[in-house]
Amino acid sequence: MTITATDEQALLARVPTGLLIGGEWRDASDGGTFDVHDPSTGQVLLSIADATPADGEAALSAAAAAQKSWAKTPPRVRAEILRSAFEAVTARADDFALIMTLEMGKPLAEAKGEVSYGAEFLRWFSEETARISGRFATSPDGNSRLLVTKRPVGPCLFITPWNFPLAMATRKIAPAIAAGCTMVLKPAALTPLTALMFAQVMQEAGLPAGVLNVVQTTSAGAVTGPLIADSRLRKLSFTGSTEVGRRLIKTAADQVLRVSMELGGNAPFVVFEDADLDKAVDGAMQAKMRNGGEACTAANRILVQETVAEEFTAKLIERMRTHTVARGTEPGSKIGPLVDEGTRTKVHDLVSDAVSAGATLALGGERIDGPGYFYEPTVLTNVPAHARILQEEVFGPVAPIITFATEAEAIRLSNDTEFGLVAYAYTRDLNRGFRLAEELEVGMFGLNTGIVSNPAAPFGGVKQSGIGREGGHEGIEEYLEIRYVGIADPFADGQDSV
Repeated sequence: MTITATDEQALLARVPTGLLIGGEWRDASDGGTFDVHDPSTGQVLLSIADATPADGEAALSAAAAAQKSWAKTPPRVRAEILRSAFEAVTARADDFALIMTLEMGKPLAEAKGEVSYGAEFLRWFSEETARISGRFATSPDGNSRLLVTKRPVGPCLFITPWNFPLAMATRKIAPAIAAGCTMVLKPAALTPLTALMFAQVMQEAGLPAGVLNVVQTTSAGAVTGPLIADSRLRKLSFTGSTEVGRRLIKTAADQVLRVSMELGGNAPFVVFEDADLDKAVDGAMQAKMRNGGEACTAANRILVQETVAEEFTAKLIERMRTHTVARGTEPGSKIGPLVDEGTRTKVHDLVSDAVSAGATLALGGERIDGPGYFYEPTVLTNVPAHARILQEEVFGPVAPIITFATEAEAIRLSNDTEFGLVAYAYTRDLNRGFRLAEELEVGMFGLNTGIVSNPAAPFGGVKQSGIGREGGHEGIEEYLEIRYVGIADPFADGQDSV
């Protein structure tokens, strides 16, 4: 399908440009706006409302006002709203894919994949809504009864990143709706249009006013800081860098807020000598090049056993070489631009640092001239352990390769990081696979696969990669509080049981 400029303009004309507060689209309180740019061209896509602290407070007030009635809404009603939203997003998949490609840069094929992934959270949690359960039991001494129920946490603040603008929103919004929570969403300023279009769909699906409020802003701290300090807020969920996550956790501690933090990653991708190398290369391309490498789950360190390193590297370079770099709307585009110049500069600095430290530049390694923030697919070999690229998130199309001799060394190298989000490994040895699953210090592990994300599975990490889980049966628990009711023994008055 060829996308024309007319198609783009027609879609942009249908995207809301205001703030969603209490069910109404409105301008910022001071009339301020900011521009959203196409990272492929640098051109302005739309000018949209730029929320102020007063707008953030109004959004939280709307969420707080709607909380009591929304919590009492029958689970089936909440489920049907989510199901309707799933069907609407699926029906408008082309629109959502195009708006993501325009504001974030990913190729249309990948954007369509994100639409399917993001929509599945709506369907999954629509099915979980009616399954919120508790328990009833007799106390061990027989003198009372124990009733355990669950109720919504309350108003939530969601701060989402720019790299997956639909899925990172639905992954938080869907379980909150299912649990009966209201919310304020602060999408990334680089990619707010997808969130605005999704909020419009949620309105059309029947979500009551005030349940979902959206306040995009270029002054994130000024808008969200007062909300986190407000006693009406009861939950904070953030996806982004570990550095920012640490600061948010400290701020949230003053109100003893429930927090969910999906933070940085430094994923190892381990290839053993008994692996099917062609499948391992396929997996590496998925784990490394998804979203052009701009993902917290991206394979940041490719560890290959010495005996197969030369063959694997040659195969990977050949695959990387064939990846077409172009605007995401262009037919055949495999890698779009990086999201902004700052991101591209950091990627290039990491590559330059590695080469200066002794790494071999086997492929790529340069910015691409012209409009937009494009970078060549890059492979580095012989990367020394002290290179920054092995310690920091790359967030670009760069594959650093290092070698190892033994399984024990592979495990040691994999765990040698403050992060613990995900790891990948390719091996035909099932026992080794189980050993890795137990020894690797991560929240998720892909065995003979380069993709682990799934709405039916709990997504999250350990160490400094985060707190809590999103998705799966576990995901809705992040938005529920447990209430215990102790009941006096019903037979204490001398009545005998029948």
